[in-house]
Amino acid sequence: MNLDRRSFLGAVALAGTTRPGFAAPDQPVTVEHLDRIAQAPVLQVDDLASPVQIDSMELLRNGRDFLVRVRDKDGAEGMSVANSMHLIHTHPIFVNRVAPVFVGKDARRLEDLLWELYRHADNYKYQGLALWVCVAAAEFAVLDLLGKLAGKPIGDLLGGVRRRDIAVYRASGTRGNTPEEEIEDLKRLVAESGAKALKFRLGGRMRRDDADSLPGRSETLIPLVRETFGPEMTLYADANSSYGAEKAIEVGRLMEEYDYGFYEEPCRFDHLEETKAVADALRIPVAGGEQESSEYRFRWMIANRAVDIVQPDLHYYGGFIRSMRVARMADAAGMPCTPHMSGSGLGYLDAAHFVSCIPNPVPYTEFKGNADIPVSSETSSLKAEGGVVRVPSGPGFGITIDPAFVREAEVVTTS
Repeated sequence: MNLDRRSFLGAVALAGTTRPGFAAPDQPVTVEHLDRIAQAPVLQVDDLASPVQIDSMELLRNGRDFLVRVRDKDGAEGMSVANSMHLIHTHPIFVNRVAPVFVGKDARRLEDLLWELYRHADNYKYQGLALWVCVAAAEFAVLDLLGKLAGKPIGDLLGGVRRRDIAVYRASGTRGNTPEEEIEDLKRLVAESGAKALKFRLGGRMRRDDADSLPGRSETLIPLVRETFGPEMTLYADANSSYGAEKAIEVGRLMEEYDYGFYEEPCRFDHLEETKAVADALRIPVAGGEQESSEYRFRWMIANRAVDIVQPDLHYYGGFIRSMRVARMADAAGMPCTPHMSGSGLGYLDAAHFVSCIPNPVPYTEFKGNADIPVSSETSSLKAEGGVVRVPSGPGFGITIDPAFVREAEVVTTS
């Protein structure tokens, strides 16, 4: 059975660990304390004694898919799969303002380079998805390079792999279908993945009038999903910024009645005070943060308990290192962290790698289905089997992108 808000947080706190210099989860945390946690080093590359000088960083495109290839001066190579649904629009920022900053630099300094990149040529003025999706694509490739040189999975560069088998929740991407149609879709998703948890969409997405995508859809769907899948299925629901606080609380009360696990982004993502009012009024844990681009706003959310579960998106927020800082701050406050999964590239695999090494994951991690990019791994099927994705244990991301797919890709330039 799912836990209410207070019990959920208490269970996470009891399951957590306390590291030197970090407050125990049951103690209040201050902004200053969270700052110290965020500033603590994340990247661990002590095994690499010699500089890893980056010789080139290229953006490649094969059809609708974007890859990043980074090489050091000795020819070692790292590769990442970018968030292609956004790179299609933002690739000039990557080519002109992100990639050049890395060339000639020591990849072992990646953590400092991210700050230098943020300041470089006033890049901070582009803060938001447009910048951070590009930064994440670059960071992923450099992490893959460092992992391959060190002979370690990226989780071991980020504090150490804690778990390899990641239980997933299957997320529906549909809004506006009838409740009956959504039930059939959810049944299909469970059959495909064996998932023991589900998430579906509520509300009308970024509405100003609280209107549903179809009249009464959410109020019908919340009990219907529970009745269909029974008490053993863990259920989450995502409002995608649909409601004002009053309506959000009303919907949340219905979710509590039917024993839902968490309630994602009930109010406008940038209306933090409204979100806090909803979280304070409900027992069900409130999750948020997928649209967040600022470490300081995450810090505010954690220090002020505006949400119960922090949810950075590894692409939208700028990569693993920045997201790891959010997870650590949340852990110090006795709060769990779960990555939001971007809907393109290898988002499910990125999320699984992140959860493999954070101290405070929720029981299930988002999974929206396998990508169509041709990849393989010697240590994982890269599929959800029995509701579980096994994290590759090979160096870097532990995957091989089909060499033919890479050869067919063209280098992206801007005019």
